[in-house]
Amino acid sequence: MKDPHPQFHVNCPSRLLFDQIADKWSMMVLKVLDDGPQRFNAIKRQLEGVTQKALTQCLRRLERNGLVERRVIATSPVAVEYEITPLGRTLQAPFKALYAWTVQNLPEVDAARAAFDARNGSALEA
Repeated sequence: MKDPHPQFHVNCPSRLLFDQIADKWSMMVLKVLDDGPQRFNAIKRQLEGVTQKALTQCLRRLERNGLVERRVIATSPVAVEYEITPLGRTLQAPFKALYAWTVQNLPEVDAARAAFDARNGSALEA
């Protein structure tokens, strides 16, 4: 029987926020911005494989959620830079812990993947 009160409702605000901060690029963008404000292309150069569209969408989501500030610099031509907000900085400790866990446990995860692939005859897409 289906639970009439699911823990993760489709429109639950915490679920929506979690989806946005734990997406493919957000954690990496925030890590890139750890050292201070950066322009769009400087961020893009540090994220191999990110498209301009994906990075733009990610930065807009982070800005909308109050995690990143977009600042227009009055130069010729006009430039834009992004910086982590104080709220965004509160994510640094949990993200660093998650990254440390990833590095620490990668050999065990790789072994589990290899065992799974051996049992199932091929690798699944990551």
